[in-house]
Amino acid sequence: MLLEVKELDAGYGYLQILRKVSLQVDTGEYVCIVGPNGAGKSTTMKSISGLLKPMGGKIYFNGEDITGLPAYEVTQKGIAFVSEEMNLFVNMSVQENLLMGAYTIKDKNAQQDRMEFVYDLFPRLAERKSQLAGTMSGGERKMLAIGRGMMSKPTLMLVDEPSFGLAPQLTETVFESLDILIKNGVTIMLVEQNVNKTLSVTDRAYVLENGRIGLDGKSSDVANDSYVKKVFLGV
Repeated sequence: MLLEVKELDAGYGYLQILRKVSLQVDTGEYVCIVGPNGAGKSTTMKSISGLLKPMGGKIYFNGEDITGLPAYEVTQKGIAFVSEEMNLFVNMSVQENLLMGAYTIKDKNAQQDRMEFVYDLFPRLAERKSQLAGTMSGGERKMLAIGRGMMSKPTLMLVDEPSFGLAPQLTETVFESLDILIKNGVTIMLVEQNVNKTLSVTDRAYVLENGRIGLDGKSSDVANDSYVKKVFLGV
């Protein structure tokens, strides 16, 4: 088991969002969390990545208890988080942003290898490596955020709302890049509003509502569930 979350409680201040959330991700899997706005999907990601300290429960990665570790230590363990906000350094170039993602890698040759991998994955970033991140389009910034996450050579990548605010064509490009990462041995846990698309490309799914897991299983089975069809797919 690569990632195991056991009875996770989390929230902000006195506001509890997650209640006894349990999930797991095996090495090489492509897993998604779907659900309505405000269900707690991003809160789950932030808790796993160390950006939010859980109120209760346990988080294990590679069998090690990482509950409550700060984000930089979680990154060093092999988990990269690509947030919906992306949190790019807008006054720095594409290449400088990518190098910031490789701060845990001290070997310059290894950094260069990762850079080439990212540029192969996103040729558009290679074309714009000297451009300031803040002057890029939304789709390009999303690619840069994913690329920066890849620079630390993560075992597990947490990706929050990769298609948010993107045109359909750019959404396809982003999903294609995630598929390439899966084929390159990266394990991905994805949070995404585009339920139909997400369930068609992932292996397994968790449906999160009101801070609780309501349903889980193979993505194809979840997509055919009558409740999911009615509530999330409009069928």
